[in-house]
This record gives sequence, C-alpha cells and structure tokens, in this order.
Amino acid sequence: MSEPSPKEIAEATARVMRTRDRAARFLGIELQEIGPAHCVMSLTVREDHVQGLNVCHGGYIFSLADTCMAYASNSADTPNLAQSAQITFLAPGQLGDVLTATAKRVAEAGRNNLWDVEVLDQNGKQIAVFRGQTRAVRGKVTEMSS
Repeated sequence: MSEPSPKEIAEATARVMRTRDRAARFLGIELQEIGPAHCVMSLTVREDHVQGLNVCHGGYIFSLADTCMAYASNSADTPNLAQSAQITFLAPGQLGDVLTATAKRVAEAGRNNLWDVEVLDQNGKQIAVFRGQTRAVRGKVTEMSS
C-alpha cells in the first residue's frame, strides 16, 4: 500500500478538524478547498453577522481568515497554533455577500510559519488582508482526542 499524498493528508486532516470545529459551523464558515499549506473557505454574511453600521462585523471577517489559516497550517497533519495575527479591513462586507478567504504559507522557519489570507467578496472585491504566524506543536491532528 502506498503512502498517502500531501493532498490526501490535507483532506483527511480537514475532515477530522471539521468534525471538531463547532465554532466554524456556528458561524457558517464552509470549507471550499484544502491542499498542502493552502485553504479556501467561505462565509455568507447573515443578519446575525451585521453590526450597528449595517455591515459585517470585523470579528466575523477575522474569524473567517483565522479559520482558513488554521486549516491551511494544519494540512500536513502537524498541529499548529496561532501565535499572532493582524488584519487590515479594506471594504465592508454587506448582508448577503459571500466572502471567500484564501490562505497560503509565505514563509517557513523551523516550527514557525507565516501565512497570508486574502478575503474577497463574490465580485472579487478585496475586503481584507490578514497575516498570521503559527507555531507547530507535537503530535498529529488526526490523533488528538476530541
């Protein structure tokens, strides 16, 4: 039997993470694509995501980007935890918009990784850019207890 490919490992890891990820399910974050050090996720802006100025609350956009980074950073079945993150909001998300986050690794130094996540709306308009740093920890994502 052959060893699983990096893509197969990423898919298996994402399946395990998704079963445990109550926060993403609660927020309505959907996994669109997963691969080695890469992830695409989406969020449809609902009424309960809209804040007092009638646009998507920035915390939900941050959560979408952070969740996308989490799946990308764990895609090799090595647990990674966020160390830091920052987001720049460029345009508001509107009620009904479908926001799509795409995460990719931009630097790797030992157990530390740097990630960029771009968030676009359904028209390709840039909503936010996010940069996060993760650190690998011991174990395997797929072997961690639920």
